[in-house]
Amino acid sequence: MKKTVIVIGAGLGGMSAAIALAMRGFGVTVFEKNAQVGGKLNVLRDHGFSFDLGPSILTLPHVFRPLFEDGGRTLDDYVTLHRVDPQWRNFFEDGTVLDLWENHERMRDDLEHLAPGTHAQYVRFLEYARQQYHEVERGYFNEGLDTFMDFVRFYGLSSTGMDFRHTMAAGIARRVTEPHLRDTLEYFIKYVGSSAYDAPGFMNLMPTIQTDYGLWYVEGGLYRLAEAFERRMAELGIELILDADVTRINRNGRNVTGVDVRVGNGTTRTVSADAVVSNMEVIPAYKDLLDEPDSGRTMRRLKKFEPACSGIVLHLGVDRVYPQLAHHNFFYARNQKDHFHRVFHDGLLPDDPTIYLVAPTRTDPSQAPAGHDNIKILPHIPHLGTRQPYTHADCVRLKDVVIDKLERMGLTDLRKHIVVEDFWTPFDIQRMYRSNQGSIYGVVSDRRKNFAFKAPKRSTSYRNLYFAGGSVNPGGGMPMVVLSGRHVARMITEDLVA
Repeated sequence: MKKTVIVIGAGLGGMSAAIALAMRGFGVTVFEKNAQVGGKLNVLRDHGFSFDLGPSILTLPHVFRPLFEDGGRTLDDYVTLHRVDPQWRNFFEDGTVLDLWENHERMRDDLEHLAPGTHAQYVRFLEYARQQYHEVERGYFNEGLDTFMDFVRFYGLSSTGMDFRHTMAAGIARRVTEPHLRDTLEYFIKYVGSSAYDAPGFMNLMPTIQTDYGLWYVEGGLYRLAEAFERRMAELGIELILDADVTRINRNGRNVTGVDVRVGNGTTRTVSADAVVSNMEVIPAYKDLLDEPDSGRTMRRLKKFEPACSGIVLHLGVDRVYPQLAHHNFFYARNQKDHFHRVFHDGLLPDDPTIYLVAPTRTDPSQAPAGHDNIKILPHIPHLGTRQPYTHADCVRLKDVVIDKLERMGLTDLRKHIVVEDFWTPFDIQRMYRSNQGSIYGVVSDRRKNFAFKAPKRSTSYRNLYFAGGSVNPGGGMPMVVLSGRHVARMITEDLVA
């Protein structure tokens, strides 16, 4: 008889696990509490604007490809990918503008214009970053290593070439002296919602993901990728039930037996399975679905997996075009170290935020009416569990600080040109996605707290309970959560079939 698996949540991690399991012959049912798939990969369409509410950057498309390779088809039969170059445009308070190019000749010219000798430093840094990436990839990524003992068994106790000794910021400072380039390289930590002054040096692998493999956009908006996953699940016969809120994971001793799920009409039913995969984050799943007490052994072991940061997210449709913007833009704090410290150490809302701004019409004009700009704005802020609690009103005040800064740094009269506005706070993110204390990126990467490890994908408390998504290894970001789902499928196959 076919083994059955329940997947809680249709985010990319959950859908990846479901697809990989179905390709291995399992019967899979996916329950999603919202009315659409994708989790944080979400979309809003309003008055001719199409806003990607969640992720805005696609990297490492080869990680996604195995889920779509079947019957002669490939990922390219489901979505059209466009390379984005320049990858980022970086704006600084002193008026400096620095483009980050995949094109090496353009990058050389811009860096040498910035300061003689800067390109040589950049090349030296990329050699170091590439070493970090390939060491992490061959074990942690490819093998799905989950625990410190997995790490020791694979790599041994001797040096592996990974930078364990320094923070990410220190690894950059040892190789780069030009301050604008330093700030740019430090802010690659945005992908995992952490601080470059706390994350271990091997997290400098992240620039390699873009410089060697490109930065991509999905034609029609990144939500098209979620739709491709939904189509792939239908092709494989996966049962997808939307508006289905899992309220409990049922258990018998150290085994889970299935779930209780409340469907759209308000009725609750019990569904059994041989294994359960939670795409809901690990800590909320244990607390809310398994009633694990905070003082118990399970929750104590998870304490080191503190949430990554959150953010306020502002989607604006404006009735003019700001030609100075690239597709992806960053507006930097005057003192980035102080910014990181305020958010991650003091737990305070930033007074001078570094701002990520996306203008997708630079690549895809269909995302806004002609003569208009589609703008997404995201500054990082502490998660909701900080010792310095803030309110929704505080987030609204920060929104004004952010717009003031953007207007001062060149987006003239931005407020006056807004015709559509959508605003998210960590309170909305927690409610919509059941994220741990409003975190956007899962678990923080901190060399003192968890050495950038996330929670394990296989439960240490229940034999047949597994997790996929940004709160488990290898962490946040679309490629990483897809990897987690693929590795979970392998684990379940080994545990239930082998």
